[in-house]
Amino acid sequence: MNDFQQLSLGIKLDNQATFDNFYAPNGTPQHLAKMLLQDEGKQYAYLCGSSGTGLSHLLQALCQSHSLRPGSGAALYMPLKELRDYPADQVLQGLESADIVCLDDFDEVAAREEWQQPLFNFFNRCNESGTRLIIAAHTLPDFLEVILEDLLSRLKSGISLQLIDYKDADLRRLLQHRASGLGLYLSDEVALFLLHRLPRNSHVLMESLDKLDAVSLREQRRLTLPFVKGVLEL
Repeated sequence: MNDFQQLSLGIKLDNQATFDNFYAPNGTPQHLAKMLLQDEGKQYAYLCGSSGTGLSHLLQALCQSHSLRPGSGAALYMPLKELRDYPADQVLQGLESADIVCLDDFDEVAAREEWQQPLFNFFNRCNESGTRLIIAAHTLPDFLEVILEDLLSRLKSGISLQLIDYKDADLRRLLQHRASGLGLYLSDEVALFLLHRLPRNSHVLMESLDKLDAVSLREQRRLTLPFVKGVLEL
């Protein structure tokens, strides 16, 4: 196991990032992506979407789901935004020995010339070993500025899904869905207040909800409007 595999295994995944906790209305790309990742027969998939559409949640959910299976091998979540300045060969070396490798923030390295041949070689090693490879980026492969045609061909060789931004109604339901999972009741009034006062980004909204959860638990308070305003200083 190389240093970067050890780093990946040491990355603290969001324990709320599970398939059960992922808000994916039927018929949406998010729902299709969830079903795709739960289908173990799909060896390679490429997911893309803007920040806050659930990409990191889905990749972490896949890793956590796999790790709960008795006798399962490693499932590695690799946030490339944090690894982009390391030598590509060293980061990718030996990762194909895992059952699953999830490369998040792929667009952070895709246009870097020094990453392209190592990534192509890694694709080939995954194909040979049967390692399941899931890639997430903010744009489709054709817009990644990949110079190496062989790598671009590999990126386009599997199923690609583009996740859509959540609408306001979906963001409200997402907030209430996550709050319920935390054992909290979030009224429509408070949920709509949060949507009007915070950026419409699921990452920001979930971080704010986690903060509310912590303070609510400590002070034994319900999520009333005055309480929420005070905690978040809104």
